[in-house]
Amino acid sequence: MISCGAYSFTGGNTGDAKTIQVDFFPNQAPVVEPTLSQRFTQDLQDLFTRQTNLTLVTAGGDLHFEGEIIGYRITPMSATANQTAAQNRLTITINVRFTNRLNEKDDFEKQFSFYEDFPADQLPQGSVLEGLLDVILERIIQDIFNASVAKW
Repeated sequence: MISCGAYSFTGGNTGDAKTIQVDFFPNQAPVVEPTLSQRFTQDLQDLFTRQTNLTLVTAGGDLHFEGEIIGYRITPMSATANQTAAQNRLTITINVRFTNRLNEKDDFEKQFSFYEDFPADQLPQGSVLEGLLDVILERIIQDIFNASVAKW
């Protein structure tokens, strides 16, 4: 097996950073899902503490994430012969400001968005909503991780 150095599919390059700060992401979308802010913030913290050696701090982190949820939208995607929606799409958009206090060229402000479709005869609540959030937030958080420390 030939290798070109150390590489990890789970960890990113955190450089000399030792700490990470993830601020609460308030929901400023026109439609507010009450649990979304807390869940997103917690899931983002969890990914970084699981996949890096960074210590989570509440202030002064070497790597700092802040931002807001700016979009939570349900739109009909396909119609039936009776002109009713057969499938709906939930789209979530999050604005993220990333600051690397040790390497400011890595700083960015970007919007991350993803969606998941679901049958129109199901309401986005309870276990249906949980399943949608599982898929959407996992993808958005992985994209944030890749943009900030994995450099993909």
